[in-house]
Amino acid sequence: MSENIERVKCLIIGSGPAGYTAAIYAARANMKPVLYQGAQPGGQLTTTNEVENFPGYPEGITGPEMMIELQKQAERFEADIRDGWVTKVDFSGDVHKVWINDSKEIHCDTVIISTGASAKYLGLDSEQKYLKLGGGVSACAVCDGFFYRNQEVVLVGAGDSACEEAHYLSKLCKKVTMIVRRDEFRASKIMAARVINTPNIEILFNTETDEVLGDGQVVTGVRVFNNQTNEKHVIPATGFFVAIGHKPNTDVFKDFLDLDETGYVINVPGSTKTNVEGVFVSGDAADHVYRQAITAAGTGCMAALDAERYLAAKDSTFEVSTPSYN
Repeated sequence: MSENIERVKCLIIGSGPAGYTAAIYAARANMKPVLYQGAQPGGQLTTTNEVENFPGYPEGITGPEMMIELQKQAERFEADIRDGWVTKVDFSGDVHKVWINDSKEIHCDTVIISTGASAKYLGLDSEQKYLKLGGGVSACAVCDGFFYRNQEVVLVGAGDSACEEAHYLSKLCKKVTMIVRRDEFRASKIMAARVINTPNIEILFNTETDEVLGDGQVVTGVRVFNNQTNEKHVIPATGFFVAIGHKPNTDVFKDFLDLDETGYVINVPGSTKTNVEGVFVSGDAADHVYRQAITAAGTGCMAALDAERYLAAKDSTFEVSTPSYN
């Protein structure tokens, strides 16, 4: 083997709740995991200002702080956390080959994919400004809706997920204004009917977002325009929710792993196994339903346990640790 090639027992690709939890469990099982954080260390939670629904934080915690704590916990058990991202893989042979930053080659006994998914945004400068400030732009109503209780918010989207998020927000907020680009929903009839029949949801068809308005710190409104008449008007709001979909960060695996039509990794039901032996998936790279930090962490644990058992089955000298809550 070339001196430039590193051999590892367990490689974890991606950070966030799934990756760091996998690292904690793999390290405790003496798998000596190496974790590459990816292009966005800490994942989507680094763009979340407050996390109040993750167990163990009664006063809440910011997303970046939570990711720092998870990383420290993984490092406490001697998980090797590194900067860098995967640019190429080859899962065609008995050895799983992974390239980091187009240069470093790693041969892995097991691979845990925790690359997550990226929320799609409109791409407006003002939208990105308040997203980075944590001042009123979000792509997750379940995560952040609580902070807008009894306030007025705007939501962009027309599919089932958008309708579901709008209906969720309607239970918390004084008013929800839905911005729909076309003259109809893309959602199923039952989901569309649900929002249409909700009194505090106003739907603006043939409407697009022109700019997210604010005071430099937080959102104060949204300027929209009718794409038929070009007429513009401002909607007062303290929150701007984008529900136009997510893109799983799985392109690098598409030649080797089974993906669904939108790019999510297909796992064996009831496990984190993929179609390639020794390669496992956790978090939002496979989950297009729940997409919560707590569910991602749970599947990170599962992936580490699955990888541990896979190694034990192949190597009689590697002992499976006794499952424990400690």
